[in-house]
Amino acid sequence: MSDVYGFAAKTLAGADAPLAEYRGKVLLIVNTASQCGFTPQYSGLEALWRKYQGRGFAVLGFPCNQFGKQEPGDAKEIANFCSLTYDVTFPMFAKIEVNGPKAHPLYAFLKDEQRGLLGSTAIKWNFTKFLVDKSGAVAARFAPTTKPEDLESEIEKLL
Repeated sequence: MSDVYGFAAKTLAGADAPLAEYRGKVLLIVNTASQCGFTPQYSGLEALWRKYQGRGFAVLGFPCNQFGKQEPGDAKEIANFCSLTYDVTFPMFAKIEVNGPKAHPLYAFLKDEQRGLLGSTAIKWNFTKFLVDKSGAVAARFAPTTKPEDLESEIEKLL
């Protein structure tokens, strides 16, 4: 694949969601978890979504339980947590793996396109962020420690 639009994922509600639905938008794709030290970043992600969605931007959240088992809940529990705790309204997808032989194909692509420190492809922790441009190319990768609000200038450049 040459862009993210060829991939599909299941929503938290279990529906098939082709990423082609986001063609022409700037995307911030994030692996999330409900019981992580970075979980408060949901607030910043939601703020970005609310500020820029009208300009062709979307945040896509992918829950993952591979790091410290910090996303143990099922889809309903994840949806309730996100909604009730952080008022998340951006698209959330079904829980996936981001590393290893069962990694979701989207994440295999993202990691190959934008490697981490020292050329590593592995996702190191929850809330690793990938910024995708309007053509579906992976423009940048950001560490979990990078706060969503620190990405505004990067998002603005791509919009």
